[in-house]
Amino acid sequence: MNPLSITTTYNPMDATEYFDHFINICRDVFIRKNEDYGTAWRILRTSSLTDQIYIKAKRIRTVQEAGLQRVEDEVDQEFLGIINYCIIALIQLKLKDEKTLKMSISQVLDLFDKEAQEIKALLGNKNHDYGAAWREMRVSSMTDLILMKILRIKQIEDNEGKTNVSEGIDANYQDIVNYALFCLIQLKENLT
Repeated sequence: MNPLSITTTYNPMDATEYFDHFINICRDVFIRKNEDYGTAWRILRTSSLTDQIYIKAKRIRTVQEAGLQRVEDEVDQEFLGIINYCIIALIQLKLKDEKTLKMSISQVLDLFDKEAQEIKALLGNKNHDYGAAWREMRVSSMTDLILMKILRIKQIEDNEGKTNVSEGIDANYQDIVNYALFCLIQLKENLT
C-alpha cells in the first residue's frame, strides 16, 4: 500500500490528523510483520535498531542527492520504516531488563500505542511552540536532521547512556518519528 496515494479529507494544517493517518499505516505494517516474524525484534539491542534507522535515513539521503533510486522501495516506505524502528527502539528501552522474547500481539500493540500517544503529545506541544515551522522546511533538511539525531543517539550509546546537558536517547527517537512524519506530510502535500 502506498501511503501517499491514499486520498484524505484532512485539513492540511492539522498535523495531528496526519499523525493518526500515518501511525495507523505503521501500526498495520507492524501487525502484519508480527504475524510473519513474531517478536523476533526483541533480540535486538537498541544500538542495532539505531543502526537500522541510520541505514534507512542514509538511503533516503542518497536517493535525494542522486535524484534516482535503483531499489523498488519508495522513499515514503523508508520514512514509515524509520517510524516503526523508532517505536520499537522506544519499547526496547523500556523493556531493557525484560528477558522475554515472545510477547502476545495484544501486549506489543499496547506498548506500540502507548509510545505513539506519547509522541503525538510531543508533536502537539512542539507544533504549538514552534508554530509548525517544519512546513517551511525542505524534506532534505529534515532528512539531515534525522541523520543528526541518529548520530546523537549513537554518541549517547557510545557514552553508555550518559549525557551532561542533552536530552536522552528516548527524546531523540521521538523527534526522529516526528521529523519522519513531517517528511511524509510534505511528500503527500506536494503530490496534491
